[in-house]
Amino acid sequence: MPYVSDEETVRRVRAAQRGDTLAMAELLDELAPYVGRICGPIALEQGPDAAQEALVAVFRSLRSLKDPAALRGWVRAIAVREAVRLARRAAREVPADLSTLPSRGDPQLAADIRDVLDRLSPEHRAVLVLRDVEGLDERAAAELLGLRVGTVKSRLHRARDTFRKAWTS
Repeated sequence: MPYVSDEETVRRVRAAQRGDTLAMAELLDELAPYVGRICGPIALEQGPDAAQEALVAVFRSLRSLKDPAALRGWVRAIAVREAVRLARRAAREVPADLSTLPSRGDPQLAADIRDVLDRLSPEHRAVLVLRDVEGLDERAAAELLGLRVGTVKSRLHRARDTFRKAWTS
């Protein structure tokens, strides 16, 4: 999809808020890849479902968005919330089968980022994605997740440490 200017995005949001279905479709085309990039690493196998849930929530609440220029941040918050929610639900529903995990020193382990991410809690994956993929600082990530900055720093440290250990084992 070609680059869409901020002004064009604001125009689309305003038109979609008025009920313009073409603008909604264009906005969906613009936001779907962005939401997928956020939800995938946090929700893992539930990533596509989380992305879909996030997009549904975005379009249900679009009329409540007061500042169309803040669309990306607003969508990011919704996507993270939905990804963490679905990842938590999946973790409660499916007991961990540790017998299928690669053993220490298995060369496949270092090549499988998804397996390493799967070992992290949804909360740790969310912090990693917001900091290392989205590039937010600790304060912005804390605000988005509804946490204290110290909690985000602590989770980020533990998540990076766990990721690093699993990656190099």
